[in-house]
Parts: sequence; C-alpha cells; structure tokens
Amino acid sequence: MTRKITIAIFILTLIFSCNKEKKTEENKKAKWIEKAFLNLESDDYPKIKAISWWHENFDNSLLKVNSSPESLTTYKNGVSSSTFTTTANINNTKLVEPALGIYHSAYPDFGGTEDIVTAERISSFETLVNKKIVWAYFSNNWYDNIHFPTTEVNEIINTGKLPFIRMMPRTNFDGGGPDPNYTMQKIIDGDYDTELTQWAIDAKNTNIPLLVEFGTEVNGDWFPWNGKYNGAGEKTNYGDPVLYDGAERFRDAYRHIIDICNMNGVNNITWFFHVNAYSEPDVDWNNVENYYPGDNYINWLGVSVYGPQESDEDYQEFSEILNDIYPQLTALSDKPIAILEFAITELNK
Repeated sequence: MTRKITIAIFILTLIFSCNKEKKTEENKKAKWIEKAFLNLESDDYPKIKAISWWHENFDNSLLKVNSSPESLTTYKNGVSSSTFTTTANINNTKLVEPALGIYHSAYPDFGGTEDIVTAERISSFETLVNKKIVWAYFSNNWYDNIHFPTTEVNEIINTGKLPFIRMMPRTNFDGGGPDPNYTMQKIIDGDYDTELTQWAIDAKNTNIPLLVEFGTEVNGDWFPWNGKYNGAGEKTNYGDPVLYDGAERFRDAYRHIIDICNMNGVNNITWFFHVNAYSEPDVDWNNVENYYPGDNYINWLGVSVYGPQESDEDYQEFSEILNDIYPQLTALSDKPIAILEFAITELNK
C-alpha cells in the first residue's frame, strides 16, 4: 500500500513538474515583459526617459500586448508603477524629460500602413492597458507626395496626446532597396524643398508641440534611407572624404529638413534620432554614430528594442539587447533616450 502511494505521489509530482514547465514555456513573452519593466525601474539605464510599446500584429508576429491573457496582465502590472508617467513636461514648446520617472507611450495599432490614426484606437489601447499614453506614434508616408499629416495630427490632438510623426521618405510601403524617388541626395540637393517648406509651415500652424523623427531605424537595411542605398562604404563621392558617404548623406538630409523648419520659424518640434538596437549589416559604415545629425539638431535619442518578432528567431532578453546599444547611445550624446519601439511575439518554445 505504501509503495502504491509513493508511486502515485511520484506520478503527480512528475505531472505537476511537466505542467509547470509547459506553463513557463507558454509564458515566455510575459516573462520577457516582466523582466523588461524590472530593468527599466532599475538604476542600470538612467538616461532612458520614455518607452513606447509597438502594439500591432503583422505577418507571423503576435506583438500586441493582449496576444495572451498572461502577456496583457504582465504589461498592465508593469506600467501600473508610478515610475511610468503620463504627463508631458513641455518647456518652450519642446518635450523635455520628465521631472521624475519615464514617459509611457505607444504605437496603438494604427493599421498595417501605420497611418490609420483614430481616437478610438488610442482610447482602446489605453483602456486595454489601464494606463494613459503621452504620445501616439504614427507614420507620415510620403508615397506620391510630401504632405503634412494634418488630419492625423488633429485626431491625436483632440485626444489630449502629443502627435509623434515618423517622416518616412518611401514611395511605397512594401518596397525594399533603394527608393526610386526619395534618395538622400535629392533631399540634400533641394529637389523637395517646396514640399518640405509647406510641411514646415503646416507644422508651425498647428501651434502645439509636435514630436518628429526622420528616417526610422536608419541603421537597418530594410529601409531605403539606410546608408547601403545612399553610398554605403564609399568615402570619395560625397562630402568629407574621411566619412562614409551613405551615412553622411542621411545626416545631411536630416539636417537639411531641420534647417528648412528653422528657416520658417518652426520652434514647436522636438526632434528625435531613431536607430535600431542592432545594425544590419553589421559593418563599420553602418555604425549608428555615422548617421547622427548632432546635438545642435537633435533633442532626443531613440532606439527600437525587440525580442523575437517571429517564433523561430533567436531569443534575447530585453536587458541583453539594451546592454549592447545603450553604451553606444550614451557615448554619442548626453541627450535623453526614448525606447521608441519595444515588443516581442508569443513564444511556445
């Protein structure tokens, strides 16, 4: 009898152990999120002053915070901390770092083209996570023409959030490789000055603080503004012969856009410089410092920090990724850092 009881206990223990292991595997995303918030609340990254979750599922990804009940609960628990503030600190029409804590913001699922901006989507995200956001992040796709996104900006303004505009110089959304129209050289040469001047004037006329970045994740070759398509590792075909042409062209194109805004009296834009945590390709000409327009132009540094976006990608903890890019950013500038995109897919193994 005693032997049977012992065997039964052994079997129950084994089943419990297997179920516990399975549960841990099923909740890898939740664990990643939990650790990420612990990292953010630590003293390890004092320059990080804002976070923005990328709330969207695309292709084979499950990046939304509610991709599972466990992931949603973990995210809600993380942002419920008073560390994550929802009140913007504006100084002379510029967003400056919060007096205390870290801004909480999001890309609140503005559709596959990243520009279907509605108050309902913002409200739905805030209700979902039980936390307000400081800014709503969306793409200003240039496609056939450059225009200021007045409708989208007004929609966000009416919700009481700050509009965060991603200036995306691409002729079509899905096209990879070099863009047929919006090369960095053409922007530098002034081919789009008329449109960019009107963009600047329209931005000024909003009379509210705007957050803007040009050339998202510039060190990633999945976008046409990456150095690979604008001169790559060449040094003698443009500008300073000691600098890499591809990155130097991006730097100067970004400066040109900001100069146009400044010449038109636009002082209500906070400018962000946004890189990916890892450069692709990982070569010298594609290092983040090569692209930086400089402290006289940029107000905030920004970075994307993603765990696996599809289940078969290599797994890395939030802190592992951040530890690789954070020293590069703090060496680049003393500006505050925003994690402009972070997310992870659901993982079962």
